[in-house]
Amino acid sequence: MSDRKATLTFSDTGKSIELDILSGTEGPDTIDITKLYSQAKVFTFDPGFVSTASCDSSITYIDGNEGVLRYRGYPIEQLAQRSTFIEVAYLLLYGELPSAAQLEDFQGIITCHTMINESLLRFFQGFHNNAHPMAMMVGVVGSLSAFYHDSMDISDPRHREISAHRLIAKIPTIAAACYKHAVGEPMMYPRNNMSYTANLLQMMFATPCADYQVDPLAERAMDLLFILHADHEQNASTSTVRLAGSSGANPFACIAAGTASLWGPAHGGANEAVLDMLEQIGNVSNIDKYLAKAKDKDDPFRLMGFGHRVYKNYDPRAKIIREVCYQVLEKLADSNNPLFELAMRLEEIASQDEYFLEKKLYPNVDFYSGIIYRALGIPDNMFTVMFAIARTAGWVSHWMEMLDDPRHRIGRPRQLYQGATHRDYVALGDR
Repeated sequence: MSDRKATLTFSDTGKSIELDILSGTEGPDTIDITKLYSQAKVFTFDPGFVSTASCDSSITYIDGNEGVLRYRGYPIEQLAQRSTFIEVAYLLLYGELPSAAQLEDFQGIITCHTMINESLLRFFQGFHNNAHPMAMMVGVVGSLSAFYHDSMDISDPRHREISAHRLIAKIPTIAAACYKHAVGEPMMYPRNNMSYTANLLQMMFATPCADYQVDPLAERAMDLLFILHADHEQNASTSTVRLAGSSGANPFACIAAGTASLWGPAHGGANEAVLDMLEQIGNVSNIDKYLAKAKDKDDPFRLMGFGHRVYKNYDPRAKIIREVCYQVLEKLADSNNPLFELAMRLEEIASQDEYFLEKKLYPNVDFYSGIIYRALGIPDNMFTVMFAIARTAGWVSHWMEMLDDPRHRIGRPRQLYQGATHRDYVALGDR
């Protein structure tokens, strides 16, 4: 119960009901409508859930107007500068930064779980050689449930924890196997003497016939991108994981569902869409022409990688990754690739254009992440896979948080029905 109330009055009947106003530690107040139907026999209408809080959570806080992103209270800027992805994964899971001993133990656990069952590797032989990596990811991640019956009692907190560790550890191995299958190279095993992101890079790009050295800048750039993509509150994929989990589904099925949701071009595929846009523009000389098209509301062309549904100010993640993007391009990218010159010139021009400034269409994290991944040699169709690796830490954290909440119940949205009213069946011969 809350001392603060909102009164809803119906103009046709004059009937009024009181609804509790709930306050979080930060962010907008929330009107509790859980008893609205029982009290007034009405639903609320909110397509896309843009004004609906589906749960309460203590994991991630976003203020889109001020450009604020915090994991468990820690500003993303501080975590990006001083932390590592594995430390951030621990923070998301457990709510606190680890001690040195806790971090070492957690790192060891994740490292020991990176291998996947050999039978899983044979799954890839059933996929066509040009299968999209996300299609393989959805299938193989979901199939993990066939191998780990020892820890799938979701009512057991220890089982939930083990499953979370396995998912964070094995997703990069599965992702690298997807890439190797696509290029026809032998799959590389994880190495226990490497960091999380260095291990991913060697599994993707090493071969049995030569030594492979991971570039420290590539390792750091990948780790930073993973930190920035680790969680983002109740987005489409996270909400999907929670909704699937609310039914009691096993954790691997839930993460496979989240992966499928992430596959959409409006979500995890946005950075790939940025590269497609740059290919379409083609040359620096065409920038003015395409900026004019972007400003024309009747033109279907959209400037991808600028603006954000949540952030009405500058995406705080973009500010962090921008400098690293420049470093990666300078050291690792093909200096003769006109695409990178085009990207940087587009960023410069659009960031100074009054139209985009007025509408607050600043470069977002997707604009820079796609450019970085391309510079690291990661194919465009693997961009969303990289996103899925990072976001797994957030997904399992939300899944565990939901199941830890004794109030959680199966998700069951309602609808505004607009179809036909009662009709009687007409026999086939009479139609």
